[in-house]
Amino acid sequence: MTEHHLATLAVRAGQSRSHEAEHSEPIFTTSSYVFASAADAAARFDESVKGNIYSRFTNPTVRCFEERLAALEGAASCVATGSGMAAILATCMALMKAGDHIVCSDSVFGSTIALINRYLVKFGVEVTYVRPDDSEAWRRAIKSNTKLFFLETPSNPLSVIADIRAIADIAHERGVLLIVDNCFCTPALQKPFELGADLVIHSATKYLDGQGRCVGGAVLGNEQLVGKDIFGFLRTAGPSMSPFNAWVFLKGLETLELRMRAHSAAALQLARWLEVQPGVSKVYYAGLESHPQHALAKRQQSGFGGIIAFDVEQGRKGAWAFVDATRLLSITANLGDTKSTITHPATTTHSRISPAERERAGITEGLLRISVGLEDVRDLQTDLERGLAAVRAVAA
Repeated sequence: MTEHHLATLAVRAGQSRSHEAEHSEPIFTTSSYVFASAADAAARFDESVKGNIYSRFTNPTVRCFEERLAALEGAASCVATGSGMAAILATCMALMKAGDHIVCSDSVFGSTIALINRYLVKFGVEVTYVRPDDSEAWRRAIKSNTKLFFLETPSNPLSVIADIRAIADIAHERGVLLIVDNCFCTPALQKPFELGADLVIHSATKYLDGQGRCVGGAVLGNEQLVGKDIFGFLRTAGPSMSPFNAWVFLKGLETLELRMRAHSAAALQLARWLEVQPGVSKVYYAGLESHPQHALAKRQQSGFGGIIAFDVEQGRKGAWAFVDATRLLSITANLGDTKSTITHPATTTHSRISPAERERAGITEGLLRISVGLEDVRDLQTDLERGLAAVRAVAA
């Protein structure tokens, strides 16, 4: 279906109707499959014949989700996993070994840093952290044993924008693979493969679902890296996506482009409003003309997404007062939902990393992150005003 546009692919790609001629994709809730003969079973297991073997690594509903997401991203292969972190783990386990070196953005999800620092390092992987917006820092960080570059753009939670094309060129000069976490933009707003990325990671839990219902992840890339190497790890270790979750994500993809445009429009409106409010010292949103990478974001994204971070006065005391004063926003660390959410990153999403790591990543005690949902913007603004009033009360 390569001739079709994204909205059509999001609704149609990947489906192969069964003999029942169903219109909506079915859920195949089965652990195993019956073979026609002993020879058929042997051919499936040695992969000389493609087909279902065991739902840890082959399931029709999961495969439909994988093929649809691959079509949206423009990838040859996709492996779905049980979570976004499982996707990162599967990628590192399949492609790295003891003694390898990874260069990682210093502005990524806290659990990504914890995975590298607490576990990969324990097994002999070296890591260097660099600023995502300093392309030359990526070049300087390369060693003879560097295997992977890993970055999020926009970053979580400060919306730092990395120049994917420039960093990809630097990586490929030295035979390094570039991995881009495309969670915040999704293929509806950004296409990392068109800018030179080798692999794309997703937490399907976020915008791909869009309604906060299920946990899942995905890795996309070429047939060798993803279809063989990472799939091989999934087949053996089993960080698998369930058929039910895959079906939920399929339904989410059908409305992805519509939702991402709506999230982006509402977030831009709220970011502009927050930027001029007393009690807010800084707003981090790439759609703002004041954002240092605004021009770059316009060049490599077709929209700015639904995540806003901002610093409030009075540090943690002011931030917690703001959170507790809201009535409409959900206090939860999830994002990408139709329901708007608010969280204090320093004590939630980035609480498991050290204070020094938080400082390096720009996670201050006064920082808040909101994921703008699909409610009426006027109602969201009223709720944010409650938070700002609470910050002023703390100051008084």
